[in-house]
Amino acid sequence: MTAEAWWRTSIIDIRPGEIRIRGYAIEELIGRVSFPAMIWLMARGGLPAPAQAALLEAALVAAVDHGPHAPSIAVARMTATCGVPLNVAVASGVNALGDVHGGAGEQCMALYAEVASAADFDAAARESVERRLAAGRLIEGFGHRFHPVDPRSVRLKARVADAARAGTVSGRFLAVAEAVE
Repeated sequence: MTAEAWWRTSIIDIRPGEIRIRGYAIEELIGRVSFPAMIWLMARGGLPAPAQAALLEAALVAAVDHGPHAPSIAVARMTATCGVPLNVAVASGVNALGDVHGGAGEQCMALYAEVASAADFDAAARESVERRLAAGRLIEGFGHRFHPVDPRSVRLKARVADAARAGTVSGRFLAVAEAVE
């Protein structure tokens, strides 16, 4: 395999004087699509509908720094006090992410996928939750050590419910979340 072939990707195509992302010229995207729409394009392969981009934007807004009690934020802020460049402080915070801190979203989606594969969400959710509790595990994606009710989840669930009613999303994973809850 040549070096050129090794670097080839369906996401970005770069040639002298030309940058194409998923087939779109970068200059056509700049100033015309939002950052969430750009993330969607790169990850999913096509531009989102405005309502899809708005839902992704809501999720990104919910994910911003929410205080020094989060270990990754504390690490990044502590590193910054050492006088290092911003990229070093950010990298330190990112390196603190893992299964215990920052991994609940991925673990939660694995649980949701398990429940969503069943015909009866309620029965599958009950079985999955009971199995986890019997093993002494927490229910991934539920509960927060600082907030009795995470204010982000309330607003995000409402946005997803609105999007499901509008036909923007299927609402399947909202139904799964409610069954697990």
